[in-house]
Amino acid sequence: MKVLVADKFEATGREGLERLGLVVTYEPELQGDALAEALIRTKAEIVIVRSTKITAPMIEGSKLALIIRAGAGVNTIDVAAASNHGVYVANCPGMNSQAVAELAMGLALAVDRHIPDNVIDLRNGVWNKKKYSEAKGLYGRTLGLVGMGKIGQEMVPRARAFGMSVVAFSRWMTPEVAALLNIGRAATPEEVAVQADVVSVHVALTPDTRGVLSRSFFERMREGSTFINTSRAEVVDQEALLWALDHRGIFAGLDVFDGEPSGGEGSYDGPLRTHPRVYCTHHIGASTDQAQEAIAQETVRIVREFKSTGIAPNVVNVQRAANATHLLVVRHLDRVGVLAHVLSVLKDEGINVQEMENIVLAGSQAAIAQVAMDKELTPSALLRMKMNQNIFDASVVTLEK
Repeated sequence: MKVLVADKFEATGREGLERLGLVVTYEPELQGDALAEALIRTKAEIVIVRSTKITAPMIEGSKLALIIRAGAGVNTIDVAAASNHGVYVANCPGMNSQAVAELAMGLALAVDRHIPDNVIDLRNGVWNKKKYSEAKGLYGRTLGLVGMGKIGQEMVPRARAFGMSVVAFSRWMTPEVAALLNIGRAATPEEVAVQADVVSVHVALTPDTRGVLSRSFFERMREGSTFINTSRAEVVDQEALLWALDHRGIFAGLDVFDGEPSGGEGSYDGPLRTHPRVYCTHHIGASTDQAQEAIAQETVRIVREFKSTGIAPNVVNVQRAANATHLLVVRHLDRVGVLAHVLSVLKDEGINVQEMENIVLAGSQAAIAQVAMDKELTPSALLRMKMNQNIFDASVVTLEK
């Protein structure tokens, strides 16, 4: 099996691929036509990228069976074209969660204490303690989260460490999950905006989330509050953000920008880069040694599974839960055998599992399993499920169609 690595990738990851007995070609500077040519030249069945774009023509003229995004988002990959040509697209969700959460909290601190301006003035020989002593502080404030995936979940304990309360919007988060996490639950992003002193965005870019943070969202943000975006620029209406900066007294900490360069270096001339109420970083949320090592190892795991079984973990272009009618939510201790017990009960009931996710909470003691099912669980089966000593509670929600 031939693998083309067309982006920067940790040496430990490349070594792991080679140990699998694969033919690995490492050309991290490939872009555009050069990448299309390399896919044909190497006869690659697997291509691994980070920020490099994979387009429909590249896929059409290749022997690809699997595209791996060594990161979370897949917006730089033409997923529809891959699906049309029978090519899996997989990613590495959650591997960079801690790194992105750290940067998001760092941006919140930088905005509140005006740290970049402090540094610039002092380097220019200007001492202005009077000006920079004015800060609200994070303690006792409310952090609002738009999105509660793995990165959003990592934000919760970090906010608590600073003495902040948390309110969040997420399409999947039930009231029971919010209660278990001890956070507030908002029904819409606008409800988050109304309640929060600092809003941090952690959603993937999809057709549903593109431009989801619009003028109505920013109109509801508190005067002088802080907006943090370390996800994707495209989820934000850029004109609405500029309006809020100029007319609502909002500050922003941004790691992502509309029209930013796709490579590691380049030039950028967007209007936000020089705005006095914006502090910028260079799309570096996932760029820590820890995160990149974790992503490399997850990428190797995906390739290993694909090589041995023909099935790739973390595939994003497989239709799921199309026939699901009910959602089972199980709060449990993170112990061996708990999920096996849950699935055994479902099997006895003749229930087909459409989709399943198990979220391990901070501290690795407890977890929440969410199981999409094709019919409702009977009360007696639900009771039998709860009899496991490692299960706190289990409930069933009817899914809307």
